[in-house]
Amino acid sequence: MIPRIHFLPPQDRHRLAPLLALYAAEMRGVLAGAAIATPEAQAALLASHPAAEVLLAEDEAAMPLGFAILFDLPEVVFARRCGMLDDLFVRPASRGQGLARALIEAAVAEGRLRGWSHLRWIVPEDDAGAIALYQRIATRADWRSYVIRLDAAASL
Repeated sequence: MIPRIHFLPPQDRHRLAPLLALYAAEMRGVLAGAAIATPEAQAALLASHPAAEVLLAEDEAAMPLGFAILFDLPEVVFARRCGMLDDLFVRPASRGQGLARALIEAAVAEGRLRGWSHLRWIVPEDDAGAIALYQRIATRADWRSYVIRLDAAASL
């Protein structure tokens, strides 16, 4: 199966709700105790956010299989732009078929078209499956990630 990967326009992002529900269920384990929004609220945010871009992987029947949320950001050191991959998710039943890799490859191809200096993302330390893929296809950055939690309900 070769999935179709394309940018999902804001008016169609409600189609992500079933995937967002699966993603939220998985993240509950990582974000124990955090107040996670409903899939409908998550899709509405993605539809209304002016900078969020969504790559969607879907099958021949247009069933959503996975998504990647991207941001095109200024990169001042190189006086260029870079890409930020904020979320990447593949439906559990569709894993092991190269969809995550294909979504990242689509993001990289788009970044080349836009002249990005790089594509970057963060991953939870305990996400062994994702880390295994990322170690095969990318170089670990020399940066640490830090966070200041501003809302106790959204804390780990």
